[in-house]
Amino acid sequence: MLVQALWIAVAYVLGSAPWGLVIAKTFCGVDPRTDGSRSTGATNVSRLCGFGWGVATLLCDVLKGALPVWIALRINPAPLFVSAVGLACVLGHVFSCFMKFRGGKAVATGIGVFLPLAFWQLLVASALCLLVIWRSGYVSLGSLTLVTALPLLLLCGATWDWLPLSLGVWALVLWKHRENIRRLRAGTEKPWLKSRN
Repeated sequence: MLVQALWIAVAYVLGSAPWGLVIAKTFCGVDPRTDGSRSTGATNVSRLCGFGWGVATLLCDVLKGALPVWIALRINPAPLFVSAVGLACVLGHVFSCFMKFRGGKAVATGIGVFLPLAFWQLLVASALCLLVIWRSGYVSLGSLTLVTALPLLLLCGATWDWLPLSLGVWALVLWKHRENIRRLRAGTEKPWLKSRN
């Protein structure tokens, strides 16, 4: 139990790593917390620093969700423990201990969490996400599509062990995207391609 509790705490710290901030400040000399959409996520880093740095941020944020969960499965594959580790990663990303408990919007790290848990369902949800972004131009709408589709795909595939975790991530992503949802409803959300520098 001690090892499991310690790993949940470590997962939170790893999830808190603000890779978007590190990459943007180190390689581009900008602070994404004060420029663009004021987010440290891959979309804002891509706008401020270029597509390549956005991809680097995305990969780092995915990895900090995937690696702790992959290790958790080897410590103890019990769904409750693994789900707690996954949730800790996402909460670390959203409420980073390195950024005064502020952070990103939970999407990339949430993707990472489900990579070792529900790969095929995640793949389909990600494809839907990319399709929505391609058709609409809105990353926020694609992200909302992904986290909404994933619990439904888990239900269809009878992969219920991770359903509570997927619903928790869904709720966090919706809450973090509440301003985007308001702008989407008002028709004032900026399409990603048009808002890039």
